[in-house]
Amino acid sequence: MKTQNRWFIIFASFIANIIIGSAYAWSVFASALQASPFYLTAPQTTLAFNLSLGLVPLAMIVAGKLHGKIGIKTTILIGGLFFGAGFALANFMPVGTPDTPANPLILFLTYGAMGGIGIGLVYGSTVANSVSWFPDRRGLAGGIAAGGFGSGAVLFAPIFGPVIDSIGPQQTFLIFGIILGVVAVICSFFIDRPPAGYQPEGWNPPAAGTAGGASSDLDVIGMLKTPRFWILWLMYTLACITGLMIISQASPITQIALGYDVGSAAAIGATAVLFLGLANTGGRFFWGAVSDKIGRYPTLIVMYAVTIGGLIVLSVATTFPLVILGLIAVGLCFGGFLGVYPSICAESFGTKNLGMNYGVLFIAFGVAAFVGPQIAANIRVATGVYTNAFIITIAMSAVAIFITIFYWISMKKKKHISA
Repeated sequence: MKTQNRWFIIFASFIANIIIGSAYAWSVFASALQASPFYLTAPQTTLAFNLSLGLVPLAMIVAGKLHGKIGIKTTILIGGLFFGAGFALANFMPVGTPDTPANPLILFLTYGAMGGIGIGLVYGSTVANSVSWFPDRRGLAGGIAAGGFGSGAVLFAPIFGPVIDSIGPQQTFLIFGIILGVVAVICSFFIDRPPAGYQPEGWNPPAAGTAGGASSDLDVIGMLKTPRFWILWLMYTLACITGLMIISQASPITQIALGYDVGSAAAIGATAVLFLGLANTGGRFFWGAVSDKIGRYPTLIVMYAVTIGGLIVLSVATTFPLVILGLIAVGLCFGGFLGVYPSICAESFGTKNLGMNYGVLFIAFGVAAFVGPQIAANIRVATGVYTNAFIITIAMSAVAIFITIFYWISMKKKKHISA
């Protein structure tokens, strides 16, 4: 296969990830489902989001297994079908009353479970495959592939809001489930794995053990035996908790900060989700490229620090511009984390088993998908605001900075001794 085809493959991967990235626009649906005629609680709608993203790492691990058995194309095709079907079948979500809220079980099984499996199969296939096609630009390739995932909210949040207002969330689920599933399946036909031992023309791989070259290709068991995996996993978890908390609650965070009742200013909430999605997408491109220039770990440290700044702004914001500033800061860095960590995984444990290895590392994302949104939802129920949730995640990001600095220094010392 000619080298230039890798750009077409990563473009198809980007589009497929835009489709599954529509999950990031969930807070627009959540606001509607908490209002008439469903009357779900904030923790209930948050749990649907938890399930959708929490199952992603497990599905990514399965995807890594499937690549060798049925291939990349078929794995992505199956993932697209699962995602579209889960989205469409959420149409059967029943209505409720103020005294008897709707039963959310169907929502959990369809949008949550089926959707999460679909996301994991597609995302786990496209990101690992893109990084394998671009050993010379791993940060950029991971950022582009992951950028599609973040772009979903940018594209779909401003569409979902007006459509939900017009025809309700049930019909919106059905119509867009069909559309999203079809587009994801079409994308699968254009994605292939690189040939064994593939190297871009004119590129010489760095020596093993250098900053850009993995010391060996480890399988999952070998990776789990290394202390560096568990340190990276903790760093990734702390990074994702904050981002997923903000993404799951962006619409109500904005409405509460501006003095609205949740659900009464859906358009304002959807606009906030749009800005957050733009930042999430841009961060994957920007920080991925930056990490290729200045190194992965200095980039992580800067992103954790910017995240803290964004959370401080959100904790005091009472105007729309300040809320958007805080959301953009957090979104930029969350996107950056998802763009940079695939490259860190490849450089730490090799590319031979990257699909499964990154799926296991991505369990950090699944844990964060449960922890972060639930922290915010339950604190809001208890206090009516999100301030304490911001304080908790500021502390988590500060801890992540110290861990990253310690790990980075230890890695530099190890390389110096080896040299």
